[in-house]
Amino acid sequence: EQLEREKGIKKEELLLLIETAIVSAYKKQHGKDTNTVAHIDPETGAMEACVVKMVVASVEKPLFEISLEDASARDATAVIGSEIRIPLDVNEFSRIAAQTARQVVAQKIKEKEKEAVISDYSKRIGEILSGNVFKFANRTIILDIGKTEAMLPPEEQIPGERFSVGKHIRAVLVRIEETPKGAQIILSRRDPLFVQKLFELEIPEIYEKIVEIIRIEREPGMRTKMVVDSKNPRVDAVGACIGVRGARIRPIIEELNGEKIDLIHNTRDAFKLIEEAMSPAKNIQISVRSVEDKTVEVIVPDAILSLAIGRTGHNVRLASKITGWNLVVTSESVKKQRDEEKANDKVAVVSKIKGIGEKTSEVLAKAGFGSVQKIAEASVDELTTLQGIGPKTAEKIIAAAKKAMTAPEDAPEEKTAEANAEEKEK
Repeated sequence: EQLEREKGIKKEELLLLIETAIVSAYKKQHGKDTNTVAHIDPETGAMEACVVKMVVASVEKPLFEISLEDASARDATAVIGSEIRIPLDVNEFSRIAAQTARQVVAQKIKEKEKEAVISDYSKRIGEILSGNVFKFANRTIILDIGKTEAMLPPEEQIPGERFSVGKHIRAVLVRIEETPKGAQIILSRRDPLFVQKLFELEIPEIYEKIVEIIRIEREPGMRTKMVVDSKNPRVDAVGACIGVRGARIRPIIEELNGEKIDLIHNTRDAFKLIEEAMSPAKNIQISVRSVEDKTVEVIVPDAILSLAIGRTGHNVRLASKITGWNLVVTSESVKKQRDEEKANDKVAVVSKIKGIGEKTSEVLAKAGFGSVQKIAEASVDELTTLQGIGPKTAEKIIAAAKKAMTAPEDAPEEKTAEANAEEKEK
């Protein structure tokens, strides 16, 4: 009853354990194959045990069977096919039974205590726990967290971190795992939830829910990008997280061993979101390639191209995840070269129209008339706004473009009036 009060193990369970221990002790002395039962009076604590045997006409298995003659000597009502219980002297094996019972009860108490601890920690998933490194099991770190032990597996550790026995560690409780050795408490320093909980501990506005963490994307040991929003228009979400001269965010960065943290204002303006997400890259230009595929080209100065991409591409990769857009980073020099090539291609396309000179082709291409179809669909007024093109020339250009669209590609080239004049002069 005392153990029930102190350890939370039911009295009935303990009595059943002791009864099992008595049976086990008897079997150790008289053989494992006996059919033995034991009982403890829950009121007085008196113990009794007996061997159960089947009454038969001819005994073949002495450990399980008894003859009718011997059974009748013990119980006059015994008949063939019935069972008879033969009382045992418990004192014969009480010492062994006591030792066995003690071990079993001690083991049961230990199991119950662990179950209670695991049950308590299962309600604390998502909390930051702290403990000291107790030992190492291969690459897994075993932490002493007070009441029990917890595991920090290699896949939940930040790359590059090294710890020694006795080192104090903080990590977030992510799950309780069932293993052959029982339930195990699993911690993580790699999960984005760890960063979120650190901010909740260090930033009062986040704890008080004035500032809200919208999204977190992280590459452990490298960089974390976090979108924050303020529910109070007078509170700047990013400023509250950073603090005066970085006083608030500095302890978090130190806990993460120097991992970079980029804070981003929550906004519905996709371009502004992308611009902030590409930090530390500045002075960038954004061009939408495809709205359906959510693909955007980010043009950055040549000097900060590597900074924008990040080591192994982690910066642009995290920016893509946090914004939900597929970001393609291009340097200004590559963009300029590509634009020049496109312009040359347009000039080449326009110059194929019969009767249009090279200079006129360049003017048309620069003005956005880079295809035969666009020129054919243009009006005279549109073309006359361009340098060096009058109404008559505009009419001729449009007519030539329309003819070029309808004429077969392999048709013989017809000489224009302009070309005939040039030939006569020669």
